[in-house]
Amino acid sequence: MADPSGRQTCSRRIRLSGHVQGVGFRPYVFRLASEFGIKGWVQNQLGEVEILAQAPAGTLDEFQQELVSRAPPLSRPSLESATDTSEPTETVFRIIDSASGSEARIHVPPDYFTCDDCVRELKDPSDRRYRYPFINCTQCGPRYTLIRAMPYDRPNTSMAEFPLCESCLEEYRDPADRRFHAEPVACPVCGPSLAFADGQRCVTGNEAAMAACVESLRSGAVIAVKGIGGYHLVCDARSDEPVKRLRSTKPRPDKPLAVMFPMTGDDGLEAVRRETDPEASEAQRLIRPDRPIVLIKKRSGGSLSDLVAPGLGEIGVMLPYSPLHHLLTSEFGGPLIATSGNISGEPVLTEADEVEARIARVVDGYLHHDRPIVRPADDSVFRRVAGQLRPLRLGRGVAPVELSLAQPLTAPVLAVGGHMKNTIALGWGDRVVISPHIGDMGSARSVRVFEQVVTDLQTLYGVRAESVIADAHPDYATHRWARQSGLPLTLVPHHFAHASAAARHWPAETTGIVFAWDGVGYGPDGTLWGGETLLGRPGQWRRAGRLRSFRLPGGDRAGREPWRSAAAICWESGRAWRPIVDSDWRLAKEAWDRKINASETTAVGRLFDAAASLTGLVQVASFEGQGPMQLEAVADLDNAEPVNLPLERLSGEWVTDWEPLIDLLLDEELPVSVRAGRFHASLATNLADQAEAIGRSSAVSRIALTGGVFQNRLLTELARAALEERGLQVDIDDELPVNDGGLCAGQVVEYAARQPVSSLTPGPDRQ
Repeated sequence: MADPSGRQTCSRRIRLSGHVQGVGFRPYVFRLASEFGIKGWVQNQLGEVEILAQAPAGTLDEFQQELVSRAPPLSRPSLESATDTSEPTETVFRIIDSASGSEARIHVPPDYFTCDDCVRELKDPSDRRYRYPFINCTQCGPRYTLIRAMPYDRPNTSMAEFPLCESCLEEYRDPADRRFHAEPVACPVCGPSLAFADGQRCVTGNEAAMAACVESLRSGAVIAVKGIGGYHLVCDARSDEPVKRLRSTKPRPDKPLAVMFPMTGDDGLEAVRRETDPEASEAQRLIRPDRPIVLIKKRSGGSLSDLVAPGLGEIGVMLPYSPLHHLLTSEFGGPLIATSGNISGEPVLTEADEVEARIARVVDGYLHHDRPIVRPADDSVFRRVAGQLRPLRLGRGVAPVELSLAQPLTAPVLAVGGHMKNTIALGWGDRVVISPHIGDMGSARSVRVFEQVVTDLQTLYGVRAESVIADAHPDYATHRWARQSGLPLTLVPHHFAHASAAARHWPAETTGIVFAWDGVGYGPDGTLWGGETLLGRPGQWRRAGRLRSFRLPGGDRAGREPWRSAAAICWESGRAWRPIVDSDWRLAKEAWDRKINASETTAVGRLFDAAASLTGLVQVASFEGQGPMQLEAVADLDNAEPVNLPLERLSGEWVTDWEPLIDLLLDEELPVSVRAGRFHASLATNLADQAEAIGRSSAVSRIALTGGVFQNRLLTELARAALEERGLQVDIDDELPVNDGGLCAGQVVEYAARQPVSSLTPGPDRQ
């Protein structure tokens, strides 16, 4: 077989894996093949793309190379194979129907921002999608939140109920068009639309609904706005009155609120820079396709309400990520509060009737749309820590997160994570997929969404878990669910999971140290850990160091009432400290003396709570981490001389004594800022002391920091500097949150590392 020039035509089957679905990859292949004059076809095959290409061998070689090097920005293709074959002659190049039911490496795409081309059309009065709130193309728009099943084709999405008009269908079928096989494609004629309601009126039609919403916002209203992955609660970020009302009715009296800024100026960040001082890396992260919330230092003297983030030095900043939000922020003309539309701690709400039933007392109106959200996805959150942007929450635009396992699994497993900041993981072969943030598992709705995500991940990836992994804490809702699942159950201690997540990239046979510092977690000895120094590697951890333990009066209440942690360390050291709270602390002291409801803990997170209380910052917290966050915000490092914290070896473990910190924290001759700074410096220095002491008797080659305490930028950077000064290499995760949002991945890594000495058979729990 020869082409018109007389060169011999060859056939080649090319297979590519990676992120090749939901990113316009097949249309890209079609256009590239047309450019090279190649005949054949391209097909989706459940996570992979197969191409039959027919052309002279030299042309095929060049085409194969260009397939990867010129791939669309949102794709990440990997060449799996290229095999010369003998095939019937093709006369054209075409996209053929997606295959189904075959074994393959499926990749479920996350939701993306609105690309520059679509934004230009959104603003162009001559374009037929001018000001259309649901404009998208192959390079942008919703994916994860509208896919019902794989492969990613329109009939398998929530857009199936919107039949394409003739104009959209023509674009969808035109290989030269940017919307060629763009599955969520729509326009004002055939696509979703907006509706605004505020109790007195219901306004339909995109323009009228948007105008009514903006009018209400300008009058000081709080509006529930439906986005891609759920609802936001939106109001004017410059006005105290609506922010105060939002805080009092949600209720969310102190927790920081995210702010969405309109895109203005040449780089889109002019409005952001008026209120904050972004570093270059923070600015770059803001404009990436995932469009997360980024915590950025706020400017003094800005126009934002002081109620946006009281007591803190940073603002959670985000840019519009959907065409609806572009229109809303542009029309409003200023920054808007855009906080999750939920009951605090629960997954973000997605249904109009549920929003109106559950948060009616919080809002003055609703901006709904009729594109169904198949599953919720809250906003992702990032913070620059130790010179790098690191995730605090995995959500829209980022998750599902797909990672490789150093030790492949012998059978598929489901890891159900922890109780707070829950995410789940599905692992099989050498892959593990982490879900978006679900929420705290203390409500019926959280459990319902959790169960939906468990089902959806297995359905989308075509993998059925044969066993389940859970945290060892018997009172966690995820633990109870796992016990009732009917699957063989493996329990992983909380801090072993943290450590294994942090050490997942370590080379085989590496011995390292992981500092796992957080609030509290269930230890193998049945006590509440949280200030642990673990030595070993995944599957082989042992505690080599810890914080001196203390008993928490009131048990779980200590997490919400920092004065209890302060009382604990004072009473433990024999000090007659009296908390300044409107509470009958005497009853707490009596119960503590009798060891009633006074759990023993080594948690550094509770030590931070104690410091916030003893310095007078926070006695009763209205949100998790309030005390530590405010302590970090006020800390001054200019006079941060560390206090020497004694290290003592007890039963083979190096134990840090926190008692010298009490005099520092109660020293009212020093400003709170100095006490806070010295507190941070003392813990960081002692951490390095522990590492050095352990290293004297063990061949340690790696050190990692993990657990929610290391969301604290100041502590993390001080600890890394102290370790590096002693020649020790430090690992800090930049793919997964160090908080409990990364716990499920660590459960899978720990489980995989144990496989050689474990078996997947029903029976007693393996711990």
